[in-house]
Amino acid sequence: MPTTEPIEPADGQLVHLADPATDPAFAAAIRRVLRHGHTIDITTIGRRSGEPRRVEIVFHNFDGRLYISGTPSPRTRAWLHNLRANPQFTFHLKQLLKADLPATAREITDADERRDVLTKVARVWRRDVEPMERFSPLIEVTIEGLEPLADEVAADATEVASKA
Repeated sequence: MPTTEPIEPADGQLVHLADPATDPAFAAAIRRVLRHGHTIDITTIGRRSGEPRRVEIVFHNFDGRLYISGTPSPRTRAWLHNLRANPQFTFHLKQLLKADLPATAREITDADERRDVLTKVARVWRRDVEPMERFSPLIEVTIEGLEPLADEVAADATEVASKA
C-alpha cells in the first residue's frame, strides 16, 4: 500500500534532491522547510585536520537564495576558514524535519553584495548593519537540486497577492 508520509532517509545518509530515487514527497517537504530561515547544523571539513567539524548556525532565505551569516566579530570563525579551504559541506536540517543535504559555499566578499544581503540579515536580527558589513561572515549556500526554489518563492508571493 503506498504511503502518503514522506520517507526520511537513514541518519547520516545524504539527501540528493536532484536524484530521481529521492522520495518526491520528502523532497517537497525539504523545499518547504528551506523557504524560511531557522537553526541548522553544518558540517565542514577541518582545513588542517581533515576531520568533520559540526557547528550550529542559522540560515536565511532571501528571494529564494540561501545564506549563512554570523554576529559581528573581528575573528574569522573556524567554519569559514574551513569553507574557504573546501567549500563542500553538509547542511543539516534538524527542526521541522531531519535531512542531511550536500551543499557548496560561496563566500560573499563584494562590498555591494554584502551590503545588500547583510541589510536583510540585520533587519531580521534587529541589528545595526554597519558592524555586520565589516565583521560578519557571509556565505551563499547552493544545494544541488534546489534551483526551483526561487520559482516557488515567486509562486508563493503571487498566491499571497491573489488572496489579498
